[in-house]
Amino acid sequence: QVQVMESGGDTVQSGGSLRLSCKVSGYTGNYNCVGWFRQAPGKEREGVAGIHTTGGTTYYADSVKGRFTISQDSARTTVSLQMNNLTPEDTAMYYCAADGPRAACGIIGQKAAGTYFGHWGQGTQVTVSS
Repeated sequence: QVQVMESGGDTVQSGGSLRLSCKVSGYTGNYNCVGWFRQAPGKEREGVAGIHTTGGTTYYADSVKGRFTISQDSARTTVSLQMNNLTPEDTAMYYCAADGPRAACGIIGQKAAGTYFGHWGQGTQVTVSS
């Protein structure tokens, strides 16, 4: 059984940094794309970053380019999201999603991206205070 578990959410001040982690277990195949998404109250889910688990190519939504960095460990079981220069607009529940096709990473910033992922975590809350 595939399990996806996020951690690392916290409350930080504007301009601060956080590092989120996503651990994927129970998956025996190459899950191609792992993505980070977020959803703020009253807003639609937004993809923020994706990584090809084979090859390590990364993709970012325009809203986070230059501030967020997605990476994976050498065992390809943990995908991290380093978030720098956070603003109150980054406040949201952050979700990790696994088992996406490679193409899903390329459209990570589009509304349809999330529909391609088969396994989701429960989310971790990020709150940025002004």
